[in-house]
Amino acid sequence: MKVVGIDLGTTGICGVLIDVETGRVLSSRTEESHAFIKSDKPFESIQSPERIVTLATDILEGLITEDTVAIGVTGQMHGIVYTNAEGFAVSPLYTWQDGRGNQPYLDTTYAEKLKSHSGYGNVTDFYNRDNNLVPKDAVGYSTVHDYFVMRLCSLKRAKMHISDAASLGCFDIEKNVFNYPCDVEVVTDYEVAGYYKGIPVSVAIGDNQASVFSALADENAVLLNVGTGSQVSVISDRIVNADGIETRPYFEGRYLLVGAALCGGRAYALLRDFYSKIFGYITRADDSDVYGIMDKMLEGVDSSTLTVDTRFSGSRVDESVRGSIGNISTQNFTPEELTCGVLEGMTEELYGMYLLMNEKRCGIVGSGNGIRKNRALQRIMEKRFGGKLRIPVHHEEAAYGAALFSLISAGYFKSAEEVQRLIRFE
Repeated sequence: MKVVGIDLGTTGICGVLIDVETGRVLSSRTEESHAFIKSDKPFESIQSPERIVTLATDILEGLITEDTVAIGVTGQMHGIVYTNAEGFAVSPLYTWQDGRGNQPYLDTTYAEKLKSHSGYGNVTDFYNRDNNLVPKDAVGYSTVHDYFVMRLCSLKRAKMHISDAASLGCFDIEKNVFNYPCDVEVVTDYEVAGYYKGIPVSVAIGDNQASVFSALADENAVLLNVGTGSQVSVISDRIVNADGIETRPYFEGRYLLVGAALCGGRAYALLRDFYSKIFGYITRADDSDVYGIMDKMLEGVDSSTLTVDTRFSGSRVDESVRGSIGNISTQNFTPEELTCGVLEGMTEELYGMYLLMNEKRCGIVGSGNGIRKNRALQRIMEKRFGGKLRIPVHHEEAAYGAALFSLISAGYFKSAEEVQRLIRFE
């Protein structure tokens, strides 16, 4: 038996075919979507939902086999696309990057009026309603991955999983209801939305939850993810109210506690750019050469006596805060210490958010290329969090998680604990 997972990302679409017996990825395909639409509004970020659906369907068709038993779908959260009574898009996809929520509204902004964030679907809709931009034949809206499921299954209305519903903003995660007038059917469990060529398709889920689902098989562990940004995530039975910590709906009545750094892996990339500029005065070196040199710098370096704060882009609590390099002396102002110090600073920011969660965990799991490709960062994280870092074998985290979710929805597994036994680690 096989299962397919599809992830509709912001810039690309990924699909995986997984063996249900072993959990091994048999085939995968990733394509850039080229779906962005040029706009004359500087704050607007929109994409073509039809372009996304066409490409995603093509990828799906290339992966499906005769013994495919389920299809799972996930994708970029927060954004919305308006649909008509027949279930077809009548607007572009307003992405999570859209800035209309930051436009002035009375004595504040649209986002602040709703106590939410620009790019969140309900804030986008609030702006569009106020400015008469909602299409006349629109009867509702959904995420783009919900829309993909609608098209696959010939549905006229979306069923939205709570992982996506909460991402639209103005959502009470305790009661699982919106605090905003929107006609959205919210699903709180594993569920089949419909069928594509006789294959059950599960309701779409948010890419954050899907990624966690594909990696954090042990709920006694903490998940660390480093890409351009970075996150620390913990599965919990309770809602946590702490500055910089977001509580999101998860599966089986659980919650996902998330602390996100705005810079994350970008901090290390900034250091690479700094070194590249220096090397440029001496010789030519491409990015891979520079990262290789940085790896060599870290050989035999266990820690740094520099104190590096990597909040170069601010934080979610205070956007005005900036990074710093402290405790500089004549002995430690070296490229080796600086390189190690940046990695320690990235780790320390995540560890500080983990402490705010007040959830003791005894294991660590890593995901994202920032961790996979940096052995020194792995060592530093193991030392700070205490424990051996485990990294899943599969790289397509969100698509893989959506596939696992669909297997439960279609009845092939009974619970998260059961299906997550398919996950393999390096």
